[in-house]
Amino acid sequence: MHELSLAENILQIIEDAAHQQNFTCVKTVWLEIGQLACVEQESLRFYFKIVSNDSVAQQAKLEIITLAGQAWCDQCQLEVTLASLHDSCPNCDQYGLKITGGDTMQIKELEVE
Repeated sequence: MHELSLAENILQIIEDAAHQQNFTCVKTVWLEIGQLACVEQESLRFYFKIVSNDSVAQQAKLEIITLAGQAWCDQCQLEVTLASLHDSCPNCDQYGLKITGGDTMQIKELEVE
C-alpha cells in the first residue's frame, strides 16, 4: 500500500515543478524504478491515476523504466546483477552482498505543455 504514498509524492513533485516552471499539463511522466526498490509497478500505476485526477497530470501517461539491481560481492570481488534483495551471488552463491544500484525510484523526465 506504500505505492499510494509514492504516487502522492510523485504528484507533489510534478505540481511543484508546474508552479515553478509555469506549465499546465503533463502528457508523460517517465519514472526510473530499480528492481530492488520494492515498488509494485501496477499498484503505482493504479494509485497515480487516482491521485492525479483533477491535477496538471490528470491526462499523463506513466512510463516506467526498470533498472536492474546491482550489488558488490565481497567473496567474488565482482559487481553482479540481482533480481531480488534476498538473492545470493549468481557467481558463488554467497549472501551478504552490498547493494550498489537499482534500489531507487526517481522521475527521469516530464513531457509537458
